[in-house]
Amino acid sequence: MIDPNQRQQPVLGFGGALTDAACYVISQLPDAARGELMHELFSPQEMAFNVCRICVGSSDYSRNVFSYDEGEPDPELARFSIAHDHEYIVPTLRAARAANPELFLFASPWSPPGWMKDNNSMLGGTIHRRYLKTYANYIVKFLQAYRDEGVQVNAVTPQNEVDTDQDSRMPACLFPQEAEVQYVGEMLGPAIAQASLPAKIWLIDHNYNLWGRAICELDDPAVSRVTKAIAWHGYLGEPEMVRKVLAAHPDAEMYWTEGGPDVTEPKYLTNWSDWSRKFTGILRNQMRSITAWNVALDERGKPNIGPFSCGGVVTIHSQSHEIARSGQYWAFAHYSRHIRRNAVVVGSEGKLSGVEHVASVNSDGTYVAVLTNASASTQQVQLRFRNYSVAHELPADSVVTLRWST
Repeated sequence: MIDPNQRQQPVLGFGGALTDAACYVISQLPDAARGELMHELFSPQEMAFNVCRICVGSSDYSRNVFSYDEGEPDPELARFSIAHDHEYIVPTLRAARAANPELFLFASPWSPPGWMKDNNSMLGGTIHRRYLKTYANYIVKFLQAYRDEGVQVNAVTPQNEVDTDQDSRMPACLFPQEAEVQYVGEMLGPAIAQASLPAKIWLIDHNYNLWGRAICELDDPAVSRVTKAIAWHGYLGEPEMVRKVLAAHPDAEMYWTEGGPDVTEPKYLTNWSDWSRKFTGILRNQMRSITAWNVALDERGKPNIGPFSCGGVVTIHSQSHEIARSGQYWAFAHYSRHIRRNAVVVGSEGKLSGVEHVASVNSDGTYVAVLTNASASTQQVQLRFRNYSVAHELPADSVVTLRWST
């Protein structure tokens, strides 16, 4: 049963990460094929991706380790330059926004420059507290440099995955709770405001099991003056944990900012029902956006300087340029094509073995219900809305989207 009166969170949108690696493999396509793929992924008439993540410097999915201020300590940031990004990152971002003018970009750093850190390396370690203000200025310079290139960044997270340094195997930086509170409330927030930049701040950018940390950070008066938003990953914990944060801070905003397939997974191309169940859980637990990990990688999950075997939302074969679409891609098609920005998630109830559901209403009054049957057998469902009812058959291992207007 769909309850249109049970209105929940608004939806910002859906998309994936345009990492250094993703932008590179997209850039290697012939011009015509690249244009077709960008249209397919971003056009409002196609997949309609409209919330994408970008990296401040290198992540583990980069061709090499880099920052925008390499070398010896440079507290004045005199060497700051985004020249590295001019070749294929900035052009890809421009093309994405040209295909979808409502594209919302949020940026995440994996590590400050090595000279700001206790191990003098971008791989692992943690930032020296004495460089927190310099680091805030570094982020502001990044936002300004991208703006000057015609790429507006709408939000930033202070640190990708604050609670791990990945054993120094890749660009990463431990960012303790007290450091993030000081950095955001006293330095980053004021620096962004002083520069008159529109970028919002999304805290944590890590797993659901850090819900307690999220509450504590939002409890801080200086932090709460500059942000009410938390970014989540789903590698540890459950999406229901987000509700604990909202119980303590009902005005907080929740966003899901990372998760992608494994390129070695046998069902990489066909696990659409698994991903749809995950997306349903995210939306049913008050999160406003769903952003996958790499939009595109090659057939080996490359380029990759880290220890993980992620696959892209799409795979672009390095020699043939053939494009393969993952199960995650096909799951996204049932959400991003139909649930538009500023849609509102509404109540839906009912239990049937193996079947999960989520419903929303777009600003034009169009209702959308996504039904996922992860079971191995066909299921018969009855959808009830106000005084109307419709029967529908859900094939085994399927995702079905129903749309209607009143």
